[in-house]
Amino acid sequence: MAQPEITFRHGLCSASIFENEYTRGGDSFTVRTVSFQRSYLDKDGNWQRTNSLNVNDIPKAVLVLNKAYEFLTSNSQAEAEADDAAAIADEQV
Repeated sequence: MAQPEITFRHGLCSASIFENEYTRGGDSFTVRTVSFQRSYLDKDGNWQRTNSLNVNDIPKAVLVLNKAYEFLTSNSQAEAEADDAAAIADEQV
């Protein structure tokens, strides 16, 4: 199984970001996806995972998903700014 790029946790809720490489028509590109889950103990005392939430899990889910969104959008913004800076530097040469 692929390892996540980063995982945000709060209580039993977690959001993991995965980076996937694709090639289409000779072009390669990266797509990041977010996987959400909540852990719980089953009747035998074993840890299990689900994406179903109890009412008290909702704020925790919102928190970890917001952190994942912030990570994805701030990294994309930083990459876009770096690309813009490189383009400006190339124009000045």
